Amino acid sequence: MDAYVEKKPYLTDGVIGNSRMLATIGRTGRLYRLWWPHIDFPQHVDEIRCGLFMPGGSGRTAWFDSAAEGWEHEAGYTARTNVLRVRAKAARCPIAVEQLDFAVPGEDLLVRMFEFCNQGSETATFRFVYYCSLNISESPFYNAVQFVESHDALLHFRREYFFAVAGANVCTGFQCGRAWDNACRGELNGNRIDTAPDGALSWTFADVKPGESVRMAVYMAAGDTMESALAGLAEAKKRTPEQWLDRTERCWRDFLGGIPPCPLGPRQLAELSAGGRTPEPDALADEIAELYERSLLVAALMTDEKTGSIVAAPEVDERFSRCGGYAYCWGRDAAFIATALNKAGLTRMSSRFYDWALTAQDADGSWQQRHYHDGRLAPSWGLQIDEGASILWGIWEYFRATGDQAFLERVWPAVAKGAAFLVSFIDPETGLPLPSRDLWEEREAEHTYSAAAVFGALSAAASVAETCGFGEAATAWRTQAEHMRDSILRLCWNEERGVFYRGLHLTVSEERYRQAQNGAERGQTGRIDRLPKGYLKYVLPYDPVVDVSLLGLCVPFGVIPADHPYAVRTADTIERTLTVPGVGGLMRYEDDRYAGGNPWILTTLWLAHYRALRGQSSEALALLRWVVRHRTETGLLPEQVDKRTGEPAWVVPLTWSHAMFIIAVHLLADKAAMK
Repeated sequence: MDAYVEKKPYLTDGVIGNSRMLATIGRTGRLYRLWWPHIDFPQHVDEIRCGLFMPGGSGRTAWFDSAAEGWEHEAGYTARTNVLRVRAKAARCPIAVEQLDFAVPGEDLLVRMFEFCNQGSETATFRFVYYCSLNISESPFYNAVQFVESHDALLHFRREYFFAVAGANVCTGFQCGRAWDNACRGELNGNRIDTAPDGALSWTFADVKPGESVRMAVYMAAGDTMESALAGLAEAKKRTPEQWLDRTERCWRDFLGGIPPCPLGPRQLAELSAGGRTPEPDALADEIAELYERSLLVAALMTDEKTGSIVAAPEVDERFSRCGGYAYCWGRDAAFIATALNKAGLTRMSSRFYDWALTAQDADGSWQQRHYHDGRLAPSWGLQIDEGASILWGIWEYFRATGDQAFLERVWPAVAKGAAFLVSFIDPETGLPLPSRDLWEEREAEHTYSAAAVFGALSAAASVAETCGFGEAATAWRTQAEHMRDSILRLCWNEERGVFYRGLHLTVSEERYRQAQNGAERGQTGRIDRLPKGYLKYVLPYDPVVDVSLLGLCVPFGVIPADHPYAVRTADTIERTLTVPGVGGLMRYEDDRYAGGNPWILTTLWLAHYRALRGQSSEALALLRWVVRHRTETGLLPEQVDKRTGEPAWVVPLTWSHAMFIIAVHLLADKAAMK
C-alpha cells in the first residue's frame, strides 16, 4: 500500500466534531485527519498512533490501532451522539482497550478517553505510548514541537496554529522530534524542543491486577496563540474526562431531543405495506429511526458553525489522486441538505446556509460550482448552472417550510440577481440553458437535468417575487419557466428509449466525433465550433445515455407530475437500465466508471423519492430498506456501495446521501398519513 494512503486512507469509518473541529477515524481507532478552526480547511494531522509497551515482552510497542499487528476491533457510536467508541483486543496481549473519541461542543477541544482492562491471569505493568505527528496547515515544513513542563504537555505549532497535547494523568515520559523509533521501542529520550513535526508522550500503569481496569484521557486543545492553546488545555484539566463526556453526550442528545422524532414508525410501515409485505416492521422501524437520527447528527457535523456553509464530506483525497476533492460546499448538495433539514425541523441551520450563500454569489448573479467555507471560490471545472439554480429553488423550499417573510426580504436582492442571470443564460435557439457542466461535473452540454433545475429556480424566484410584491418580475420569470418546460418536452424526449435525453449539444472528443460521423452513433451528425485562438470544439446533437438525474424533472423540480407518461417511462427505464445485478442499488448512468462504477446511495434514494411521490409506497420502501442494509458498521452512509461485495466503496459519510435518506423518510411518512 502507498505509504501516504496508509496514513490517509480514502475510506474511513467514523467522523467526530463540533462544527468548528472535525476529525475522521478508522474502525481501529486511528485518527487520520483533523480540521480546525473550520471543517473544510486546513487539515493538521500527519500521523497519530496509540500503543502499549509491555516491559519484559517483545521489546516493541504494540500499536493497538493497527489490524496488521493482530488486533481485532469493533466500532460504533454511543447512542444518539457523535461520540465514537472503538474496542480493541489481541490474543497475544493481556490488555484490552476501549476508546472514546469526541470533540467537545463549544470548545476547541478534542478528547480521547482510554480504558485498559487486564484480561490476563497475571498482574500487568505497561506503558501507554501516544505518538503525535502534525503537518500543521497541511504543510510538512516549519513545524515545531516543545514540551511545556508547567502544563505537562507537548505543544505543536506553526504560524497561527497551536495544539497542546497532554494527558489527564501526569506523563512519565516525553520526546520532542524524531520520536517514532523511540516510541516503537517504548523508551522516550526527554528531548524538550525541536523544529520537527512529531513528538510522543507515555504513561506508566503499574501492577494492574487481573480483571482490573485503569483509565486515562488525552486532550488536544487548539488555539491561534500559544497562550490560548495552553489556556484551553488548562481548562480541559479542570474537569474529569467523564464530565467532558457527559457534557458532550448530553449536548448531542439535546440536539436530537429538540426536534420531532423520525416520522416513519411501525404503524406507518404497516400502512405503506398494505397489500405487500414488510418483514419485521418493528425491527425495520428501529433501524430507520436510528439511521434518521444518525443522518441529522452527520448534517450537524458537516455544517460550519462560524459561517453556515455545509461541506459535501470530510476530505478523503487531498492529493486529488482519485477525485477532485470533497471538503467543499456545493450549492446543489447543500440545497438538498438544507431541504432535508427543513423537513426535520432544523430550519435555523438551513437559514444560516442561505445567509452564507449570499456571500458566495458572484456579482453577475451566478453561483460557481463550489466554494470554501468562507465563500471564496474553490477549485472547479467551470460553471455548473444547476448549482445556483438549486440555491434559488431551495430558498423557496425554506420559505414553504417556515413562512419566514423577513428571510425572503433579506434574500430578495440575491434572488433577483440570480434569476436575472439564469434568464441571460438561456440558449435562444433551444430555449434550454446554454452549455455548462453537468451535475456530475464530467461533461459539457445543454443538460436536461440542468434545464429542470433552472425551471425549478425560475418558478421559485417567481413565487418569491409574488410574495415580496414584485408582480412584474414574477410574471416574467414564470413565463420563462413555462418556456423552459415546453423546450424540455419538445426537444429532450427520446421516444426510442422511453426516457429523456441526458442533454443536447454534447461536447465530445475529436475521436468520438469522427466515430459518430462514420455511423457508430445513429443520427449523430454533429458540428464543429471554432473557439478563440483557433481551437475547435466537437459537438454531437444528443446525449442519449440513461442517467438517474433525469428523475429530477419530476422530483424535486416538478417540470412534469409523477404520473405524466414521460415521467413513468423515464423512471421505469432508469430502474431497468441502472439497477446493478446481484448487489442491487442504482448506478448514476450507463457505463459509469467513477471509482469502479458502483451503485450509489443517493441515486437509489432518488428513485425511492419518485416511487413515493407516485404512490408506489412498497417499491419506495424496498429501496429505502436497501439503503438501511448498506450503511456502515458505524451507521454512516457512503457515497457508493461496491458492486461486487456490497461494502462501502467511496467517501464516508457523504452528506448528500444522508440528506436524501431524510427526505425519503418524510415522503413516505406523508404517503402513510394519506392512507
